[in-house]
Amino acid sequence: MTGIRFHLPFFIRGWVVGDLRGDLKHALHMFIKNPGFTLAVVAALALGIGADTAIFSVVNAVLLKPLTYPEPDRIVQILLTGPGGEGPGASATKLHVWEEQTSVFQDVTGYDFGGGMNLTGSIPEQVHGVHVTEPYFRVFGANFILGRGFTKQEDRPNGGNVVVLSGGLWKRRFGSDPNIVGKAIQIANLPYTVVGVVNTDFYTDPPADLWVPYQFDPNTTDQAHYFVAAARMKPGVTLSQVQAQLKLAAVEFNRKYPGANPRGGFDAQLLKDSVVSYVRSSLMVLIGAVSFVLLIACANVANLLMVRAASRSREFAIRVALGAKRGRIVRQLLTESVLLALTGGLIGLVLGMTGVHALLALSPGGIPRIGEKGADVGLDWRVALFTLGISVLTGVLFGLVPALQASKPDLNSSMKESSRGSGASVRHNKLRSLLVISEVSLALVLLVGASLLIRTFVALRAVDPGFNAHNVWTAEMALNGPQFEKTAGVAQVIREGRQQLEATPGVISAGATNAMPLEGGFGLPFTIVGRPNNGEPEGAGWMAVSSGFFGSFKIPILRGRDFTDNDTAASQGVAIINEAMAKHYWKNGENPVGQQIVIGHGVGPEFEEPARLIVGVVGDVRDGGLNRDPEPKMVVPLAQMTDGLTQLNSKVAPISWVVRTQLDPHQMTKQLTEVLRKASGGFPIAHVKSMDEIVIASTERQDFNMLLLSIFGGSALVLAAIGIYGLMAYSVQQRTQEIGIRMAMGADRGRITKMVVWQGMRLTLAGVVIGVGAAFGLTHLIASLLYGVKKWDPGVFVAVPLILSAVALIAVWLPALRASKLNPMEALRTE
Repeated sequence: MTGIRFHLPFFIRGWVVGDLRGDLKHALHMFIKNPGFTLAVVAALALGIGADTAIFSVVNAVLLKPLTYPEPDRIVQILLTGPGGEGPGASATKLHVWEEQTSVFQDVTGYDFGGGMNLTGSIPEQVHGVHVTEPYFRVFGANFILGRGFTKQEDRPNGGNVVVLSGGLWKRRFGSDPNIVGKAIQIANLPYTVVGVVNTDFYTDPPADLWVPYQFDPNTTDQAHYFVAAARMKPGVTLSQVQAQLKLAAVEFNRKYPGANPRGGFDAQLLKDSVVSYVRSSLMVLIGAVSFVLLIACANVANLLMVRAASRSREFAIRVALGAKRGRIVRQLLTESVLLALTGGLIGLVLGMTGVHALLALSPGGIPRIGEKGADVGLDWRVALFTLGISVLTGVLFGLVPALQASKPDLNSSMKESSRGSGASVRHNKLRSLLVISEVSLALVLLVGASLLIRTFVALRAVDPGFNAHNVWTAEMALNGPQFEKTAGVAQVIREGRQQLEATPGVISAGATNAMPLEGGFGLPFTIVGRPNNGEPEGAGWMAVSSGFFGSFKIPILRGRDFTDNDTAASQGVAIINEAMAKHYWKNGENPVGQQIVIGHGVGPEFEEPARLIVGVVGDVRDGGLNRDPEPKMVVPLAQMTDGLTQLNSKVAPISWVVRTQLDPHQMTKQLTEVLRKASGGFPIAHVKSMDEIVIASTERQDFNMLLLSIFGGSALVLAAIGIYGLMAYSVQQRTQEIGIRMAMGADRGRITKMVVWQGMRLTLAGVVIGVGAAFGLTHLIASLLYGVKKWDPGVFVAVPLILSAVALIAVWLPALRASKLNPMEALRTE
């Protein structure tokens, strides 16, 4: 039998039996002998590898680590599809349909993302509570320290007040009481029996403190989307099978509930993909950007190694003359480069992990799965293996070409090198020149991307949000409990709270809402009384506010009037719409004030109400974010919500208080907190913020991307400048005799300066041209991250090349100045 012989590269064969220990010893000796060179190489590599490690650690935590649930690849999130796109959302009726798909699903659960719930008793505290259906803990594979999850009976109407605690709340609030199961705790002054305690390793984002059952009516026709749904697929079932089954289920649902899901369908995606879908593209952009930084660092180091190899040409020539094979020299040089890379990688690992935690603590960027201030981003085997792999690869990448070049010395010229200067010019160092051109082009691409994001940052800061955020204090209050299941109870607390707040010294005005600006909101269908709608209602955003809300935010009333304390449940139902809705549905200057609309018809019994009279039009507010244009919006008085909607709202959204103050809002937190606790009968408040802080937080993801890309772009600019300077300084050193001859023959210092500057700037201009072309082709990758600026913004594409060229000019001017000051006689004697 003939064996297959595997041929390794010539420079690797024999390494195992070669003197690797001797290579390492010799490399260490060379590094100690040349500390300046060693520090420069290690610093450049530590910067590049450290930046790569930092970003990879975030990518690892967000995209690569499996979800902490058992068999996470069997968990899907169920989505709604329609003309407007695809997204999560579920109603009780849809959930019941999905629960019937037992051929593909093992369990289906509905859950919200939680809101404030009040633990009452001796020390009132607002905690994060989540409403779930009975299969929730099975779908996500929760482990229980004590007790169990909910039963089907407990998840039905009148199933009793039961609660499951998180391990963290159990330890913090209840002292790890081993007998907690079966005991009653007070939630909103009602007794809830604890049936279980979930292990502390059960992950939710945001972290949950406790869970209570939804207790849906199995016969409900409610079509409101106020929670999401997930399912665990049966063993062996594929995602495509689930998607096919859901398409059939959507057809049946639309037949049974015509108009509830117009032109829409059902879909599913893996839960992990759903969780990270909105940050995947930006993380990939950052990975690409930081890889550019590493490539620039590699180009710098390769240039340094080639310069160093040139200075050792006599050493290599002598070794070759004595019989050393080419592979032996290459292995020696690769050992040195890989050892340098591993040293840089070790330092880079420390720098990267330290830097990323500092950055995430400063600006978490709204990234999922990273924990509070990046606590879940850490060193694990993936990050360690990535750093090791990229260090070795980098060592080979920047070391191989110089090693191959140095292993083929010209024996004749190398032996004579000591007797005369080489006179090597930039023209004769094409590879080094190409590396510098590459550095410049990569740096330009990064700087263009960073500049576009900086323009986005500036554009977002210039956006008029539609309200005045200065000196506005905000806080959340969860109004849970029987007394707040009726609108009258909520209206009374808000009325008394406003009166006491506005009587407080330093307060200008106060109001309340169920949906704060810039933090999203709700949407409902509506019809305009007396206008045909072709069988399908229109849709618009919806929110409820108290009187004083618009005044506290200085949102202008453009037509009609504001809400007053006289707009109560006993008076005519009224609504205010925003300017975007008025323009969209009342064209040609028609005045909507005085017309009537019906809101929420067909969504569910909680939403059924008589027609409302439009009494005013207010200025547009950017509810979805500063980077999103205002959309049509309907606003109703909190005091006129239906009892059913008030009860539902108490589950999914706390009330937010807004208070305009004369002083810095945070200086009045203690006073305002005491006023609101007194007005609510002792309920706690949470999430105290100024509105300025909310505005800043609304752009944190864009700010995070801008900050990182700016850091990368700045690093690339510095590295590129160092590369140009290093090449030109070496060129001047190598051409000392040539410059001396030119000066002896009459060349003045100005001509020498121009010669050196032009040689360096020629490389820069070549890199700029290539970089501009590459940037034009690559900026579409960050188009989704931009706002208020085009991806080919002319200002950026003119300014960045000019700035880069100016920095390069400074970098080449210094060696040129040195060349112009050479003494011709000393230059001619230089060896």
